[in-house]
Amino acid sequence: MASKNSQPRIIAVANQKGGVGKTTTTINLATAIAATKRRVLILDFDPQGNASTGLGIDKRAAPANSYDVVMGEKTAAEAIVDTGIPGLSLIPSSEDLSGAELELVTEFGREHRLAKALGGLTGYDFILIDCPPSLGLLTVNALVAAQSVMVPLQCEFLALEGVSMLVKTIERVKAALNPGLELHGIVLTMFDKRNSLSGEVAADVRGYFGDKVFNTVIPRNVRISEAPSYGKPVLLYDWRCAGSEAYVHLAGEVLRRERELAA
Repeated sequence: MASKNSQPRIIAVANQKGGVGKTTTTINLATAIAATKRRVLILDFDPQGNASTGLGIDKRAAPANSYDVVMGEKTAAEAIVDTGIPGLSLIPSSEDLSGAELELVTEFGREHRLAKALGGLTGYDFILIDCPPSLGLLTVNALVAAQSVMVPLQCEFLALEGVSMLVKTIERVKAALNPGLELHGIVLTMFDKRNSLSGEVAADVRGYFGDKVFNTVIPRNVRISEAPSYGKPVLLYDWRCAGSEAYVHLAGEVLRRERELAA
């Protein structure tokens, strides 16, 4: 449990390709970690706001949002809302984020705006940033603010080719803006054991990235797909399904890796 003045570990969940399970992973991983009596905050940094919707939060009714935070109009603490899930809070998204990149272009220290906004936030063990599906200024802000990056990767053709651009961006940010940034790991999502391609992709990714790939694989599971329409993580929608079990195992791996990175 986080102490009042403890600094959280910040993980950016990123992939410039959409539809890879990024938001689903953010929501369910955060829920599973919160179930271990840790305090977790999700920052919905995607203009689509799917993390907010997937947690049943009406982002339009929120008093403040991630756009207000990155633009310096509100503090991060002012934008936090309760999700109703013990230990899990949220800073909701806003459609205004889609224009934030243009607004930030002329701002001094534009890549550090989010890091500065989150810098004084305490009382959480983890902050998970759900990044937009692009490698623009919003994602760069998330990478500068984070200590590590998690990359959800769908088990499909050309998966490795797509992630190589993100890895290069991580390396550039590490070299120029955030020397402490590490690749936390790659999580294979939407794995279909009936499809030989899924197995081939998984083998290729493990062959290339080695132990950076989590042992846990997130299966293609209808309950995972259904849960967001009910405004719930799959762990609350159906805690017994294969998808829920996978995210519980993933949370265990993430916590072990975080201890190793922090050591």
